[in-house]
Amino acid sequence: MTIPGEPDVLRPAEIPVPGLPSSSHMRVRLHAAGINPIDTKLRRNGTYYPDRSLPVLGCDGAGVVDAVGGSVKRFRPGDEVYFFQGGIGGEQGNYAQYVTIHEEYAAAKPARLTFTEAAALPLVLITAWEALHDRAQLRDRQRILIHAGAGGVGHVAVQLARNAGAQVAATVSGEQKAVFVRSLGAEQVIDYRRQDFVQAALDWSDGEGVDVSFDTVGGATFCRSFAATRVYGRIVTILQTACEADALKTARLRNQSISYELMLAPQLLGMHEARCAQCRILERGAQLIEQGALRVTVSRVLPLAEAAEAHRLIEAGHTTGKIVLSIE
Repeated sequence: MTIPGEPDVLRPAEIPVPGLPSSSHMRVRLHAAGINPIDTKLRRNGTYYPDRSLPVLGCDGAGVVDAVGGSVKRFRPGDEVYFFQGGIGGEQGNYAQYVTIHEEYAAAKPARLTFTEAAALPLVLITAWEALHDRAQLRDRQRILIHAGAGGVGHVAVQLARNAGAQVAATVSGEQKAVFVRSLGAEQVIDYRRQDFVQAALDWSDGEGVDVSFDTVGGATFCRSFAATRVYGRIVTILQTACEADALKTARLRNQSISYELMLAPQLLGMHEARCAQCRILERGAQLIEQGALRVTVSRVLPLAEAAEAHRLIEAGHTTGKIVLSIE
């Protein structure tokens, strides 16, 4: 990719195998790269590339350690790892055969996952974890409404909320997604195309509203979530938002807390300790995977050469789980 634009700007190219930037870095031979909506936004408008340099995209990756710097202690060649690294802010991403990464930003790949499944997990796991635990401070027995519960972030959030002891309601589109979200542990499933999600959430919570609303959709969904959330409740969104005065008046009247979650911030702002903390989330997620308490759903796998088609699919919307590129 050399210019922003439609998916067809993504084309195969030869680049040098990267060297190690420091003695704390290692090189990974990639086997798979996750596709995320942020990738399509970067491709379309070049956001986060201040010098207009547009490197290889892809924030999520999984592969095998190929080489390590002299100071690396956590891994050695041959180890299987997964991580959130690159693809924004000028760092090379994971739509490639090789990438370099600081050892503190990688976690051991869960043995129960394939490389394809592992590459689907980092961004959505970190996003859902930070939103629920750090922003919403979700607690046992609280009620939470998760929008787009069958999506990439949503289907992980449903499971994390259940693991935290919360009662979960989730919005979906269609019966197939409803069945899927119920299988993840959602107690109440709301088909937003046939039901008013605000009224459904109020009915489910005995008229009080949910303790937490987690918005992964934005727009009117975010603004209407105030009315579905109780007095002193919390709303967390992963999107840029703007609401009319009446909606904000509802939030103010109810003394609600509104939080934003952007898991990209530590990488964009060069925050080393925060990136290390996100790696701890990947390690905790790996434990949940091994315990059978968390799973990731991959709906489509495409070869690296078909990255443009992967972008078309994710931009079309209504994806269940994740789309992943396989790297031979």
